Amino acid sequence: MKDCAIIDLYWSRNPEAISQTCEKYESYCRAVAQNILPDRRDTEECVNDTWLKAWNAMPEDRPSLLAQYLGKITRNLALNRWRASHAEKRGAGELPLVLDELAECVSSSDILQTLEAAELEEAINRFLHTLPERECNLFLRRYWFAEPAAGIAKRYGMRENTVRTILFRSRKKLQCCLEKEGLL
Repeated sequence: MKDCAIIDLYWSRNPEAISQTCEKYESYCRAVAQNILPDRRDTEECVNDTWLKAWNAMPEDRPSLLAQYLGKITRNLALNRWRASHAEKRGAGELPLVLDELAECVSSSDILQTLEAAELEEAINRFLHTLPERECNLFLRRYWFAEPAAGIAKRYGMRENTVRTILFRSRKKLQCCLEKEGLL
């Protein structure tokens, strides 16, 4: 079923919307959550919560890209669940590694709060538009979707060290960009 038809189902409050969304986007949303949450049960709950949140919060302007809309919901839910479960300790998974890598160029006592700040978000978006497409894709896969470097390398047919080098250079470019904008 096409995305516009699924969105119409949401707007007509037809429960079929959830089953169609699940059928089309469950594996995508699960992958987003798994990159952040190491526990399978947490991932499943997060994906199920995504369907509920989409049901309750489908925006008035209707999302033009349903996959991105659902991915963002899933990511935010997974980050919230991760924060709650790691309030006292750091766990396994990719998120701690991703945050450690970004800490090199974004200095803050609470990097998650800093990443959510509107000004920083705008600066990072401007920075991403300056990157070549492949470099931007690698950056987003790692730092938005928290995908492991090995997974990125496999996806793009590259060596893992090459991916890590590109990401390192991208972080250095981001650091320079943020320093120029006075955000560091």
